[in-house]
Amino acid sequence: MPRPDRSHRRGSVVALSTTGADLPPRPVPAPVRWPGTRPKESPSVLVLLPPSEGKAVPERGVPLSLASLSLPGLAGAREAVLAELVELCSGDEDKAREVLGLSEGLRGEVAKNAGLLTAPARPAGEIYTGVLYDALGLASLDAAAHRRAAEALLVFSGLWGAVRITDPIPSYRCPMGVKLPGLGALAGHWRGPMAAVLPEVAGDGLVLDLRSAAYAAAWRPKGEVAGRTASVRVLHAPTRKVVSHFNKATKGRIVRSLLTAGARPRNPAELVEALRDLGFVVEAEPPAGGGRAWSLDVLVTEVH
Repeated sequence: MPRPDRSHRRGSVVALSTTGADLPPRPVPAPVRWPGTRPKESPSVLVLLPPSEGKAVPERGVPLSLASLSLPGLAGAREAVLAELVELCSGDEDKAREVLGLSEGLRGEVAKNAGLLTAPARPAGEIYTGVLYDALGLASLDAAAHRRAAEALLVFSGLWGAVRITDPIPSYRCPMGVKLPGLGALAGHWRGPMAAVLPEVAGDGLVLDLRSAAYAAAWRPKGEVAGRTASVRVLHAPTRKVVSHFNKATKGRIVRSLLTAGARPRNPAELVEALRDLGFVVEAEPPAGGGRAWSLDVLVTEVH
């Protein structure tokens, strides 16, 4: 199959370059597919996402069951944060707002946290909202793409550590940057449990890290896992600066494009090729030494 013309614009992206100049045509690598479209021995992709700040509040659903959540190795750390957060928000409201960094207009979030043990829970993919998740559009994925999302996506959280999009959770407010009175900084609280659990979850495949800095602080891939990790930064092409809306929306579109195309890159180099084939503008260089994550820049002109 001939390689797509990269001068063609797809949505908000511009012609692909890794050096600022147009690249010569290159052979198209054989497609790499997600589970269900490629032999099972092909390694899985793990996509690390930040949560949304705002969250949907389900009107119905059974209460939270920590035992039902994925990554059971995080259960003890989850219980500790949940108990501390509920206790904090069941007491002095002003103190709870101060600890959580909530404005007067978000006072209702304190009561929401106080009721976490009995609040209705829904799949995390329905709870997280906002720019990234709107662009990802989980609800509108076809069945095959949604199965890929359920396998690949891992959402980091100050309260839960990390959850799959199918894990039933209630709406809550607990950023990773919070310092709870009895536990201290949540990123530090999660670092040990994450280090024990996530290398196995990462398996042998690509780790695509789309988290913000606060959530990345809870777990940084090391050694061999780091060598097959790619972090993505989205830059506004005219200014080469990170713009929050562009960053979040484009990351959501990247994930959606990979899921709907069935692309399953096995390593950072194949991810660069997959994103190019999907029409994204990518600048990337391999890290200088082994055991270090790749850093990819995706350039956009505007996001509609």
